[in-house]
Amino acid sequence: MLKTRVITAIVLLAILLPVLFQASPWPFAWVTVVMIGAAGWEWARLNGLPGTGAIAAGVALALVCVWTLLLGGLNAPPAWVWMLATAVWVLGGAYALRAGPSGWPQIARGGRLALGALLLWGAWLAIVQAKVHGINFILSVFCLVWMADIAAYFCGRAFGKRKLAPAISPGKSWEGVWGGLAGVVLLGFLWVHVIDVKLAVDSPSLFTLLVQRHGIVSLLALVFLGAMSVVGDLFESLVKRAAGAKDSSGLLPGHGGVLDRIDALLPVFPLALALISL
Repeated sequence: MLKTRVITAIVLLAILLPVLFQASPWPFAWVTVVMIGAAGWEWARLNGLPGTGAIAAGVALALVCVWTLLLGGLNAPPAWVWMLATAVWVLGGAYALRAGPSGWPQIARGGRLALGALLLWGAWLAIVQAKVHGINFILSVFCLVWMADIAAYFCGRAFGKRKLAPAISPGKSWEGVWGGLAGVVLLGFLWVHVIDVKLAVDSPSLFTLLVQRHGIVSLLALVFLGAMSVVGDLFESLVKRAAGAKDSSGLLPGHGGVLDRIDALLPVFPLALALISL
């Protein structure tokens, strides 16, 4: 299993890193279209659309992304798009987590499919726009999510006693969440005062832009983004538990599916763009 995980990780890095570090955002945009189409297929399967129907759903989502690129290019959408995404994630995420795995199937399948397509499209659009902002910017958003996850894992293992959402993800604890949020704040401080100052970066990071726009309030913005990464993780876990699935798919041997790898990213990218557009 470990060998399989390593091989899969190497292949993914070989695909993603060259396009991520290219100056032009276009190669990255086209590669992510394929990935979001695969995520759309996984979402459809998890929500009761089997076989060719799920494939059609994934292809349709990818075509919507292609249409978006052909119609608008890489131009930034209006700020209200990110504000709407924020409202959907905050209000919808709170509702879904409160209802739990048993409540999710009570929503009509068409509604669940449409919601997933909308959230995936919005996250893809935000990720592409983050690449347009610059390599340093998009890396800072990725690293925020990764720090929240890694710090939560180690703090949860060391100090975790109070379960966060036992019906959804029994392994998560409140102590892990607080540790993850502390890690995000520390990362932001280091990025602003070390990376953005000492290194020849191509663009301001998310952390620097938040400080420039919101000052000391940027600390609350970082906590908010770290918390929403947890919501994204829990939301996907809820959907999988409702479907009786361990992984979103087996597309990535040793790692599960695409959704398993991007769940925490889905709310953070559009919300990050909303915060810097205020």
